Amino acid sequence: MFGIGGGELIFIIFIALMLFGSEKIPDVARTMGKAMAQFKNATNEIKSEIQKGVESQGLDKSMQELTSTFTDEVEKVKSGLDTNILPEINKTKEELDDLTGPIKRQL
Repeated sequence: MFGIGGGELIFIIFIALMLFGSEKIPDVARTMGKAMAQFKNATNEIKSEIQKGVESQGLDKSMQELTSTFTDEVEKVKSGLDTNILPEINKTKEELDDLTGPIKRQL
């Protein structure tokens, strides 16, 4: 939870009790809960406004096209590596293993 351990949490609770007293802690917690809910609602509204703006400008479709094009190119490069380069790498590795085999045995 936020990188806070048990000892730190107990210390924070102790400080809160010292500052506010045991009678006001529920009121403070309720107020903080309401503030967090309002902050979350405001954040969600901002996100929805940004999404509406992106959709109205047509940026979401162009971003999807760009992403799919990029993904296709990455897949082409991967397949090229698999068919052209990896067999050469494996061949070179086998040749090195053959050469270093006797040397390793002597050590």
